[in-house]
Amino acid sequence: MNIDLTGRRALVSGSSQGIGLAIATELARSGAAVVVNGRTQEKTERAASTIRQEVPEAEVTAVAADLASQAGADELKAKVGELDILVNNLGIYGAKPVFEIDDDEWRRYFEVNVLSAVRLIRQYLPGMMERGFGRVLSIAAESAVATPLHMVHNGVTKTALLAVTRGFAKAAAGTGVTVNSVLAGPTRGPGSEELDDSHSLIQRLVEPAEIGNLVVYLSSTKASATTGGAIRVDGGYIDSILP
Repeated sequence: MNIDLTGRRALVSGSSQGIGLAIATELARSGAAVVVNGRTQEKTERAASTIRQEVPEAEVTAVAADLASQAGADELKAKVGELDILVNNLGIYGAKPVFEIDDDEWRRYFEVNVLSAVRLIRQYLPGMMERGFGRVLSIAAESAVATPLHMVHNGVTKTALLAVTRGFAKAAAGTGVTVNSVLAGPTRGPGSEELDDSHSLIQRLVEPAEIGNLVVYLSSTKASATTGGAIRVDGGYIDSILP
């Protein structure tokens, strides 16, 4: 399948490393002009440079902004302008006994994992709807449907992200804009040696570029009938027929 995103402009939040960087790279490889984002200009510029080395003809812009606040989202919008593709990848995770997660940490996880996506969708979706084309994708995880005991706060916020995505998909009904979630399974990266892939049907960790490949497809016109969904790239990790 030949997917050409030339002429499309994409933003990937939290794309200075890991899955976000892989997604941005695959979008650039498919011809999209890509905006990479991180909290510091140094890391964000380094990510942009990495993409240019991988895809020499890529059009890449680095924009540093902390999207865990409305001020950061406003700053990014002022620098970036309108988009055709929005990928909400920003997220935090970490193991902690559920009885030790205090209110402040719960709030921090919601600010970063849920509200950062809500803010960006609120900023960019109306313009996409007016123009009659757009793609909004939020990167969730298998923890959204299989809450892990050691990361309940992460699982809850990823579950909320699925509901947010479904709700905004309904708001965009009939406009030519699609809004979806991507359920990523345990993925290779820093610290991935601690991840459990024993429940995976592919019997290995997911490669970040494999998540990027699904995002590229969902960002294209070939996926125009897919919206309001939670599409899995989990290696069969989630033990259910539906998400």
